[in-house]
Amino acid sequence: DANAQNNLGVCYQYGIGVAKNSDEEFNWYKLAADQGNMYAQSSLGYCYQHGIGVVKNDDEAAKWFQLSADQGYMNAQSNLGCCYQYGRGVVKNSEKAVKWYKLAAKQGLSTAQYNLGYCYQHGIGVAKDDEESFKWIKLAAEQGYMNAQYGLGYYYQQGVGVAKNDDEAGKWFQLVADQGLSDAKFQLAQIYENKKKSY
Repeated sequence: DANAQNNLGVCYQYGIGVAKNSDEEFNWYKLAADQGNMYAQSSLGYCYQHGIGVVKNDDEAAKWFQLSADQGYMNAQSNLGCCYQYGRGVVKNSEKAVKWYKLAAKQGLSTAQYNLGYCYQHGIGVAKDDEESFKWIKLAAEQGYMNAQYGLGYYYQQGVGVAKNDDEAGKWFQLVADQGLSDAKFQLAQIYENKKKSY
């Protein structure tokens, strides 16, 4: 049963009811992935990408991400987007990266939304579009993704894709600062300093 095999892989990955064991994790994911289980295929790709229970192999990682992504699994689609963006296990292709990020982002995956926003911000695989970038970064930030929250603070601070708004910038920088990011603390201090000067 592929679902049971995948679930057992999860147990070994996170130490649920058993001791964590990378070799067992890989073995059970492989059995399920070979039967076409999209979750196991994605996890197997991750194992190959990071050398978990197996020798690191970007080509194999991309192959398994592709199989899972083709079945519509958003985590694999996002990871495949990264493979194409940085040329890991596949020929670098920014347009394909955007395609896969977009599919995952539309399913609500915050990391894909952030990566898609980044592509629009820098014109990677798409025409540069600050408003579109802001839209995706905001969606990711609202889900609690820290990088996106910091990015959104920057967008409001600089007026990128949205009207400049120090109060909104401060709100997002504060959220990230509370999570311990020193850069956000610095940006927050800058906003307070500028407010003092304006009085």
